[in-house]
Amino acid sequence: MTMGIVYYIAVSCAIVVVISTWRVLNWVWLRPKKVEKWLREQGLNGSSYKLLFGDTREMAMTIEEAKSKPINLSDDIVPRIIPFNLKSIQTYGKNSFIWFGPKPMVNIMDPENIRDILSKNYHFQKPKGNPLARLLAAGLAQYDTEKWTKHRKIINPAFHLEKLKRMLPAFYLSCSEILNKWEKLVPREGSCTELDVWPYLLTLSSDVISRTAFGSNYEEGRKIFELQREQGEHLIQALQSIYIPGFRFLPTKRNKRMKEIDKEIQASLRTIINNKVKAMEAGEASNDDLLGILLESNFKEIQQHGKKNVGLSIKDVIEECKLFYIAGQETTATLLVWTMILLSRHPNWQMRAREEVLQVFGNKKPDFDGLNQLKIVTMILYETLRLYPPAVALTRTIHEDTKLGKLYLPAGVQLYLPVLLLHLDNKIWGDDAKEFKPERFFEGVSKITKGQVTFLPFGWGPRICIGQNFAMLEAKMAIAMILQRFSFKLSPSYAHAPYTFLTLQPQYGAHLILEKI
Repeated sequence: MTMGIVYYIAVSCAIVVVISTWRVLNWVWLRPKKVEKWLREQGLNGSSYKLLFGDTREMAMTIEEAKSKPINLSDDIVPRIIPFNLKSIQTYGKNSFIWFGPKPMVNIMDPENIRDILSKNYHFQKPKGNPLARLLAAGLAQYDTEKWTKHRKIINPAFHLEKLKRMLPAFYLSCSEILNKWEKLVPREGSCTELDVWPYLLTLSSDVISRTAFGSNYEEGRKIFELQREQGEHLIQALQSIYIPGFRFLPTKRNKRMKEIDKEIQASLRTIINNKVKAMEAGEASNDDLLGILLESNFKEIQQHGKKNVGLSIKDVIEECKLFYIAGQETTATLLVWTMILLSRHPNWQMRAREEVLQVFGNKKPDFDGLNQLKIVTMILYETLRLYPPAVALTRTIHEDTKLGKLYLPAGVQLYLPVLLLHLDNKIWGDDAKEFKPERFFEGVSKITKGQVTFLPFGWGPRICIGQNFAMLEAKMAIAMILQRFSFKLSPSYAHAPYTFLTLQPQYGAHLILEKI
């Protein structure tokens, strides 16, 4: 090898090292400090940037400390759920930012800015975040721009109201099975027993998704649910530490387990999907379940355009099925459990809701038209979603310098829309914002919010949750059937400890005393 070649290689290596060093330095220090100066010039305040970690260590510590013990029976749950964000806003004001690693996260609470962000979904996109999150579920919730548009168009038919009507028998069957178990524990009228209803409600929502999505029962889908839940636990741990590019490829114990779980889930879902496709091709399957409707819609899209790439691949369908499972189970189960807890604490509203249910249905099986007549139950569900929204915040990111209201924000900044804080804001909801008062929704959502974008349990705008009607219909069915058969109150052993595990859940369960009526 000549000296010239050796010199060339040495210079090339030196250039690579210099460029790599510069990129790392720019990522962990130079750009964050430049962006921090930019934000402060916009009138935003926040803590000074700390090398690489930003505020993530303090954030994780405050969350762990808040989770260490229950709180008094109150609906002011903000200090327990987002303690660091609350402290930041109390210190620096609503127009503030925090550091999620080397990226700033700007707090957005102005309703007009929120409207702008959520209506322009091509510009304000979902943060890519930790790639490990995609192992839990990618699908519609994680996609943006053209890919999101394609998936939304193909999935939409599965959630049309006419299709949902056909799923009511599955809702009813799943609710009946759970309530029959409760009746065995509380066999006689007037007798009562203490029960943690939370695992039962998780089973109920899991069973509903298994039946409505795949036409199978809960037992067949149980392994997928267990794996998804374990995957969620690993993901929460991963999200509490700063993401370092490439770290997911290291053979750590957690990384290896998350990949193993993903393979198992994918294999199970691929089998379900392939069997469904074969049954449909042979004319042996109905298309009344979500998977069947999705596959039929996908097939029509491909036929219409004559190109396979305009539709969803089997891998795409698998990701949407994973999302069916995680979103369908978590959202409805949390809505039901907080509704039961709130009605236990407010027996007058429980009595009013039961009177309405009995007036509409008596002891008969609830039907679609009757469920739509349940005004008091709907008000209660809305108020529950206000006080205990499944997702306590929404996040978006911008990929180019952007004007937002009076702010001019640099590319790469993340936007934090604190749903929980908006839902409890006295200026929006009044001095009783932290109290359970379903009557505030008597004239509907738009009346109380005055047309502002301040009620966001399912998001808002083009990306509003595609399954919101599904969740509300299932919740109405379940609450109506529970009220027909039982009254309930808090057990002395109930510990009030809301916490975030994918969605807002009761950390120590929901111990109630059920009485047969």
